[in-house]
Amino acid sequence: MTFYKYPKEFMLKMIQLYLTGDYSFETLSKKFKIHKSTLKEWFLKYEVFGETVFDSDFPQRKYTKIQKMQAVEDYLSGEYSLLELMRKHQFSGRTILMKWVKKYTSHSELKDSGKGMNQAMTKGKKITLEERIEIVDYCLQHQKNYHLTAETYQVSYQQVYQWVKKFEVHGEEGLQDRRGRRKDESELTTEEKLKLEIRRIERENERLRAENLFLKKLEEIERRYR
Repeated sequence: MTFYKYPKEFMLKMIQLYLTGDYSFETLSKKFKIHKSTLKEWFLKYEVFGETVFDSDFPQRKYTKIQKMQAVEDYLSGEYSLLELMRKHQFSGRTILMKWVKKYTSHSELKDSGKGMNQAMTKGKKITLEERIEIVDYCLQHQKNYHLTAETYQVSYQQVYQWVKKFEVHGEEGLQDRRGRRKDESELTTEEKLKLEIRRIERENERLRAENLFLKKLEEIERRYR
């Protein structure tokens, strides 16, 4: 359960003012006497989870030790922005991440806070193309509230985020499950064709080696019974 110093309506108003493009975080900070980093964090939370993140009953996700370590290592690599980290690892703010970083860098042990919600939700669950289209449509209708969509359809946040991004770039074609599909030769690049030919030669050489080995074994057996 999460509690905020300011009402939800006020925080959403700040976000909407920023989204109009007429106000910067610095302008809002001076006007309403709120620290700029606080405003940025509200916006990031809204971007990742939607407005429900400001509800007092917003569910707190449980994280495994491995998930915490991966988030910390990504942060320390310097390759990701805070927004990218929040989207990738699905934590709802800088505070929780910095607690993990502090423990990690002070050589304290990071521990499981519970089973990963999304892993449990999606284990063994196969989503059809029609279902993916429905999920994306629902998410877009709800202002890209990935968290709400994931909760509603019992899939992971990351799945929803990736499906929406693929749909925005490639349309329904981007939602096709291409696992196990082999490209037609006409779709291959020169490099892919070369790699394919090398693999074919390697398989053929392996077949010949196995065949020669079999013939040698056969000759040995024949000699024994002559």
